[in-house]
Amino acid sequence: MKYLTALLVGLATAAAADTTAKFHEETLRYNVNWPSGLSLGEAQVRAVRLKDSDRWRFEFELEAAVPGFRVVDRYRSLADKGFCTAEFEKDTTRGAKITKEKTAVDGASGAAKRETLGGGGSSEMRVAACVHDALAFLYFVRSELAQGRIAPAQTILFGAPYSARLEFKGAEQVTIAGAAEPADRVVTLLKGPASQISFEIFFSRDAARTPVLVRVPLAMGVFSMEIAR
Repeated sequence: MKYLTALLVGLATAAAADTTAKFHEETLRYNVNWPSGLSLGEAQVRAVRLKDSDRWRFEFELEAAVPGFRVVDRYRSLADKGFCTAEFEKDTTRGAKITKEKTAVDGASGAAKRETLGGGGSSEMRVAACVHDALAFLYFVRSELAQGRIAPAQTILFGAPYSARLEFKGAEQVTIAGAAEPADRVVTLLKGPASQISFEIFFSRDAARTPVLVRVPLAMGVFSMEIAR
């Protein structure tokens, strides 16, 4: 199930001051589907510009209706106007198991401290001065696409560090809510300490480069997440 929650948040550096001009506060809702097309659950992504600040708060939440097994994931990111991460939090529920983590980043010293809340211990790692967590990376990717660029390969934070590489595959027609629309297809490759995965993301041609569809090939088939309209 961790790959389902990575549909968006696993998307995985320069940051231009005007990149945020492409974005406004938003709430995006998605339907998460089994390979058969039946509903598996729902997901939501929010972006909020903090008042009297140049910082953003990004949030992702997924609830999946797996028979006999509850899956709820909540992720929160605090990032500056260049999408450089200051804090990243993960709250995950897998049946009866609940895990809460927090990663605090000190860009000036190039260090990140990852802590498992509730007495689970902590660890430190070296990071780039402007490192992106998975949520901030999603918005960085969208900003780069809006300016005609593909985000460079880099290490992102999703609790553990993951290497992220994007491949632009060109324009395709996708069907959203029964209507065809043009979108840019990007293949995302993520590799972590113990796993790796490749999946497709389709970005709208709108000014904000909204992600409208994600497809993840797994052993059971291709799972998808489609924007709700």
